[in-house]
Amino acid sequence: MKYAIVESGGKQYKAVEGTALEVDLLPVEVGEQVDLDQVLLFVDDDEVKVGAPGLNGAKVKTTVVSHVKGPKIVVFKYRPKKRIRVKTGHRQQYTRLMVNSIELE
Repeated sequence: MKYAIVESGGKQYKAVEGTALEVDLLPVEVGEQVDLDQVLLFVDDDEVKVGAPGLNGAKVKTTVVSHVKGPKIVVFKYRPKKRIRVKTGHRQQYTRLMVNSIELE
């Protein structure tokens, strides 16, 4: 099995060829190609390469499939005996990427 650990937006994701990956919102259009250059780990069956901190020449090629919203999170602040009740919510926006290929030069 061929996969890589990549970094995008300060977070690490496991990228497997042919699967989708949800990262924080990227400023790109649907259908565009995105190359993720910060590859931290590359695994191809028995071959394992670890970067310090990243691998030079390694690249994960992806295509933007869609922009989606995550689940709604409700934040409720409450102070007893003070009549303070504040209810707010948040929905994080993500970019769904399809992993086309993982390359190591």
